[in-house]
Amino acid sequence: MPENIPIPTIIAIVVAVVAVLAVILSGYVKAPPDQAYIISGLKKESKVLIGRAGIRVPFLERMDRLYLGQMTVDIKTEQSVPTSDFINVNVDAVAKVRISPQAEGIKLAAKNFLNKRPEEITRDLQDSLQGNMREIIGTLSLKEINTDRDSFSDQVMQKASKDMDKLGIEILSCNIQNVTDENGLIKDLGADNTSLIKKNAAIAKAQADRDIAIAQAEAERESNEARVHADTQIAQKQTELDIRRAELKIMADGKKAEADAAYEIQSQEQRKSIETATVNAEIAKTQRQAELKQAEVEVQKQTLEAEIRAKADAERYRQQQEAEAALFKRQKDAEAARYEQEQKAQAEMKIAEAQKYAREQEAEGIAAVGRAEAESIRAKALAEAEGIDKKAEAMKKYGEAAVIEMVMQALPEIARHVAEPLSRVDKITMYGEGNSAKLLEDIITGTSQVTEGITQSMGIDVKALVAGMLGGRLAGGEDKTVIVQAQPPADGGGRAHTGEDPAE
Repeated sequence: MPENIPIPTIIAIVVAVVAVLAVILSGYVKAPPDQAYIISGLKKESKVLIGRAGIRVPFLERMDRLYLGQMTVDIKTEQSVPTSDFINVNVDAVAKVRISPQAEGIKLAAKNFLNKRPEEITRDLQDSLQGNMREIIGTLSLKEINTDRDSFSDQVMQKASKDMDKLGIEILSCNIQNVTDENGLIKDLGADNTSLIKKNAAIAKAQADRDIAIAQAEAERESNEARVHADTQIAQKQTELDIRRAELKIMADGKKAEADAAYEIQSQEQRKSIETATVNAEIAKTQRQAELKQAEVEVQKQTLEAEIRAKADAERYRQQQEAEAALFKRQKDAEAARYEQEQKAQAEMKIAEAQKYAREQEAEGIAAVGRAEAESIRAKALAEAEGIDKKAEAMKKYGEAAVIEMVMQALPEIARHVAEPLSRVDKITMYGEGNSAKLLEDIITGTSQVTEGITQSMGIDVKALVAGMLGGRLAGGEDKTVIVQAQPPADGGGRAHTGEDPAE
């Protein structure tokens, strides 16, 4: 028995088949009858699809479009063109063209009009067709252009076909819409026809007059001959002559009337033809102007939409970049401030530990002043050190309180400098109420004056800050009161003798 295929292998095969089918379906294209889809890339010769479906290999082949429908090209001389008889004329014509559906025509057109819209193709062909029409105008006379417009348009097509074949373009038809000249000679040609009709009428009238004159001469001769024979014969002949004159006059009047009527009919027909051609030309011109205006409005609308969309995208991108830059700056500023506060807090913690150790050493050296004062000063130093440790930890979170803490840390140094002059005194004698407590009160008073100077110069109310801190500790249950007990005077006389530095 054959071995069973593993399930992962089956799944992989199914996935591969589905992927191949998806690629094939994504490359499926179907060309409409009025367009040619040109697929190129893998083969030397491009594949052309017209009104049928095909497969384009994604990523390896590309597909381009070529419009094959009928296009209308407006051919109009921009400037007056002289005819063979040197008469400047302006000609307005319309040509119907398309790209040749033959393989060679599509190949040539693909080199010039690939992926172009019909209006772009007609704009490219307009100059060439106008040049061909100007060349044909120069070989014809004004009369030939007006009387045989079919021949004129055929010559334009034959001339332009040679150039259009090189571009893969096939000319379906060419119609002359309107012909005008600068000096109104076309109108004068109609006047020439009118003069010719009048001339023919005048000749007919002259011939009639001549016939009358001959008849009169003949009648007079016969009259003279008859007068010899008889007056009656003369009268009879005279009557016949009168009758003849009347008949000839009637005939002459009829000929003249016919000539006038023919002239009027010819004039009306010519005027009617001119008016009809003028109206048709104006209608065609109005329609073309309306189509052109509509196309211009559409182009302006698309251009405006593209500009508005581009400006909106640019403004949104600018605002996004500014917001990200501002956020990045705030983050970096916060990190820098936090790092500075942490470094400052560590430094302050080390200073507090050093001060704590110094105060412990100083507390051990003030035994001469009294055990109670030493213990109270030591307790106060320990409390301040513990407070500084906690505040140093809090400085990591509260950057604004760090500045105030620096001022509070400076207070012991301020008190030390206030009491420093007393350290140079070898012996102090106090009377009355003078004792170590009074001395400590003087030191505190000097320190208060310094803190008031800080308040006035820096705007930091140290007293209010201390009160706020004490109130916060009392509210939090942290009652750390330092009691300073002064020893009674050694000699009982209200004075104390010490050799130690009172500032310590």
